[in-house]
Amino acid sequence: MIEKTLVLLKPDAVQRSLAGEIISRFERAGLKIIGMKLVHIDKEFARKHYTEDVAKRRGEQVRNWLIEYITEGPVVALVLEGVDAIDHVRKLTGVTEPKSAAPGTIRGDYAHMSYGHADEKKIPIKNLVHASGNKEDAEFEVPLWFSESELFDYKTVHQHLTQ
Repeated sequence: MIEKTLVLLKPDAVQRSLAGEIISRFERAGLKIIGMKLVHIDKEFARKHYTEDVAKRRGEQVRNWLIEYITEGPVVALVLEGVDAIDHVRKLTGVTEPKSAAPGTIRGDYAHMSYGHADEKKIPIKNLVHASGNKEDAEFEVPLWFSESELFDYKTVHQHLTQ
């Protein structure tokens, strides 16, 4: 099943100059970029992304930390498309806590933060990327970040060769 999913390269990924490396991992895995932009979002927009559901699941303080984190610098927003793209992207990014992320995943290779350290310091966990968690999240997040006119339909070289 061909799906669309949102990926955000968070401020720490941009600040550490890892955007190109991370994007190339998605492309090498066969995912197609159909939308991409560099943005600096404000707290109002961040609250739309990190909804009150986040506060219900993780607590209001965690939501506030996430809002502070995503607004501290520019973010590269991507919409990726591909076969089972949501699960595929989640696998490539690794689990949310970088300390527990497997080597070979984006978080496992480029981040090392733990929940315990973040809680002790009262900071958000710096984990480089956000990826839609499931189909419902993707269906909410993609139109929040991108208008239809910012998404592109085209064939990759691989698609031309397989037809």
